[in-house]
Amino acid sequence: MRSIICRLLYYNKVWSADLENDMFKNDLTTNIAPYEGEVRIPSGCAVSAIIDRSGKKMTGENVIRSIATMHDRSNGLGGGFAGYGIYPDYKEYYAFHLFYNDFQCKKETEDFLITHFEIVYSSEMKTRKTRGVTNEPIIYRYFLSPLSKRLANSLMDEEQYVVKCVNTINAQIKGAFVFSSGKDMGIFKGVGYPEDIGRFYLLDEEYEGYAWTSHGRYPTNTPGWWGGAHPFGLLDYSVVHNGEISSYDANRRYIEMFGYKCSLQTDTEVITYIIDYLIRVKKLTLQEIAKVISASFWSTIEEKSEEDRRQEIFLRKAFPSLLINGPFSIIFGFTGGIMALNDRLKLRSMVCAEKGDLAFVSSEECGIRVIAPDLDKIYSPAGGQPVIYTLKEGGAL
Repeated sequence: MRSIICRLLYYNKVWSADLENDMFKNDLTTNIAPYEGEVRIPSGCAVSAIIDRSGKKMTGENVIRSIATMHDRSNGLGGGFAGYGIYPDYKEYYAFHLFYNDFQCKKETEDFLITHFEIVYSSEMKTRKTRGVTNEPIIYRYFLSPLSKRLANSLMDEEQYVVKCVNTINAQIKGAFVFSSGKDMGIFKGVGYPEDIGRFYLLDEEYEGYAWTSHGRYPTNTPGWWGGAHPFGLLDYSVVHNGEISSYDANRRYIEMFGYKCSLQTDTEVITYIIDYLIRVKKLTLQEIAKVISASFWSTIEEKSEEDRRQEIFLRKAFPSLLINGPFSIIFGFTGGIMALNDRLKLRSMVCAEKGDLAFVSSEECGIRVIAPDLDKIYSPAGGQPVIYTLKEGGAL
């Protein structure tokens, strides 16, 4: 009886929402509402990445094609990309990409930048009018070098100084948002389907990089706005994420004790800060980070070798509040490589593949096959097992 009632409720809901749907054009007495799983209701976000491990550079065209193949996994409320090796002429400088709501907050931000950095070059971000991308903010780019006297007086190292400046702008200047702050890399994102965002920023023409990551967003608990699109970045680290973090509050409370401020209304922000903290502050390796944020169950740890067991017990006890619970697949970008990681139960799909020097990661196999039909290797990594692709020795940075 319960099954019949559920199916009738579903039927009524779909019928009232779309009288023109072909599924319901026939007589009501002869049509039966589909069971769960018989109709695809698209959701869940999409992630995709490409890296040429030889260091050879490519435009964003292929990563746009890859993420576009998974169009139905997003809903037009966010798309974005990160490219590595894209600013060879300014690779020694921090590339700040900023959204501004108005010119007043732009002036306030530039006054702040002038007092903390040497502005080597700045310009409005080059874009093209694109159907499906509307109401864009003012978008500017700055190549910066910290002022030596300011840096010395801060008693911080250079990266800590830059992070503090980014956090200050985002927290204290209303209407301004730094969404990219690394060297020789850049994040490009906004509200729209990812393929439209890629064309909007001219990633298929204006930029070449050795690695690209991408994201198509389907927000379920948070609003779609330009700053909330993925990737999220800090310094040269970037994160795209498909999933939902049920441990968000515990993770956020812990990471904010170390000077981070989670204010962007999305759980992906906290993942970015966790990884930054573990790499830059605690000096963990990528493999160790995977064992913190996607830690094995205690019962699984007990079955491992003595050395692995000691290490994983230490990491779980040292960083208990940084275990990320809930379904997720993430792609983490960094200078020289990418890392793909699932939650320990693998509750979100993710596929990895290789073809010569090229390596691929995607939510679905179709996102890889559309740009590389013939592969040397393709597989789905186990939950909690990181897949790390880096430039080969001698690969250009």
